[in-house]
Amino acid sequence: METIAVIDFETTGMTPSQGARATEIGAVLVRGGEIVGQYQSLMYSGVHIPPFIEQLTGISNAMLRDAPPAEQVMREVAAFTRGCPMVAHNAAFDRGFWLAERERAGCEPDLAQEFACTVLLSRRLNTEAPNHKLGTLASWFGLPNNGRAHRALADALTTAHLLVRLQDLVAQRYADQLQGRPVRHELLAALQRAPKTQLDRCVARAQASS
Repeated sequence: METIAVIDFETTGMTPSQGARATEIGAVLVRGGEIVGQYQSLMYSGVHIPPFIEQLTGISNAMLRDAPPAEQVMREVAAFTRGCPMVAHNAAFDRGFWLAERERAGCEPDLAQEFACTVLLSRRLNTEAPNHKLGTLASWFGLPNNGRAHRALADALTTAHLLVRLQDLVAQRYADQLQGRPVRHELLAALQRAPKTQLDRCVARAQASS
């Protein structure tokens, strides 16, 4: 049975290319619609947290002084998620930090770790939702309250519950094509790239090639 890793970063800014670094990571393992593991850690990189980021996340520079080095954390979470395809909410953001921080830590590339994005999937599957922010979708679907937003583990857990709900939605909507087969990460990655008008065709192609 496939295990998917859901991750979320808190950071000092928007992108590693502008010098931003990760301050916290949460990772959740999902298998068969259930959460089967979780990892969370603050991470010290020596980069100052701007005041507005500190206010948003609640993570202060003082909190990070005693945090483990970012390189150590990334090696631990890389081992925790090894071989798992990845999911994040607004995956382009988290993928950028995932790759940059892994490289800094000297982690070997993991070719299994393609990303699927719950924002892109929601835009295709939930056209009636008011928007596709994580908090909005959590309320829309009645997902469990996992604690303060903009903390990595809380957001990773909420994203994991959202992933399961989206998998269930695909299974129900395309039951005839899937014929009881699980909604795998490969199908989610294909659906997130498909035009909204061609989702049926995308599912049919994925099943024909599986």
